[in-house]
Amino acid sequence: MASPSHLLVRAARGEKVERPPVWAMRQAGRWDPEFNRLRGGLSFYEFSENVELAAQASLLPRRFGVDAIILFYDITTLTVAMGLPFVLRPGQGPVPDHPVRTLADVEHLDAEPDTKSFNHVRELLRQVRSELRGELPVIIFAGAPFTLATYCIGTGKGISATRRFIVEQPRVWQALLDRLTTATIHFLGTLVQDGADAYQLFDSWAGMLEANEYRSWTQPRHETIFAAVRQVPRILFVKECPYLELMARSGADVVSLGKRHDLAAARREFPHLVFQGNVDEELLRTGTSEQVTEATLRCVEAGGRQRHIVNLNHGVDRGTPVANFEAYVSAAKAELPA
Repeated sequence: MASPSHLLVRAARGEKVERPPVWAMRQAGRWDPEFNRLRGGLSFYEFSENVELAAQASLLPRRFGVDAIILFYDITTLTVAMGLPFVLRPGQGPVPDHPVRTLADVEHLDAEPDTKSFNHVRELLRQVRSELRGELPVIIFAGAPFTLATYCIGTGKGISATRRFIVEQPRVWQALLDRLTTATIHFLGTLVQDGADAYQLFDSWAGMLEANEYRSWTQPRHETIFAAVRQVPRILFVKECPYLELMARSGADVVSLGKRHDLAAARREFPHLVFQGNVDEELLRTGTSEQVTEATLRCVEAGGRQRHIVNLNHGVDRGTPVANFEAYVSAAKAELPA
């Protein structure tokens, strides 16, 4: 169970904190030269399934002063455990060996895979927690059913292709969402029992949907998962989602905001929620350290220093200078004038 002493856990629960915690999506990634040195020439899955290397990668951001460690694996880890292998192709992202096309394909996927099938993630969690010795909380994650389903059918962020599939195969689509929802609850629940301190649900492509599509294909799944796995703080991330009110009703304790959102306005509209974000990751990639510092300080001020977790609007881009990430963390932890 989550330690009540962790700054991020207390902030996520809406408790009074001395300052807002800071971390970043993809804080362990290709932007960090130490990460690239560690990975060497290994493929993504070779690297992420090597527990020793994945643990070292997960822990690398600790040297920058982040307030949480997120484990290094991929959202497709769950579908691999369910029986659908993926390969990671440059420029395409995760591609399934056999894209889901029929109900038989869906039924082939194990809705509650044996925990041994994702044992490398469980062992990764154990090893990282052992190394941290309570110093920092450990965040786990899963892809939300909509986004994970788009990868299973081979469309990914190609929203037009996803819509065509749904029109042509509505029963297959619904069955796939149902199975992924069950598996996600099983996966997250297992890792929470193993000692994860918080989890984030990634629905990266759902922000491109129309409102009626979002209500049909994503919102019910978010609600089901958050209701089922509630022992630790729950974070919802939907990339640049225009439906803040729906996100606020998802059951998440923490809602991650994009750069399209006004953080201060969101806090006023939903004072019961904790918000995460929303420094622009593009600025971290292209701006100066001084610009990053200024933007981060503005974010901290807009967040009101309470019920706020400092993060980016998306993941750290591979072209981000290390100095800019250092400036981001330092500014988030700086003491602002009263």
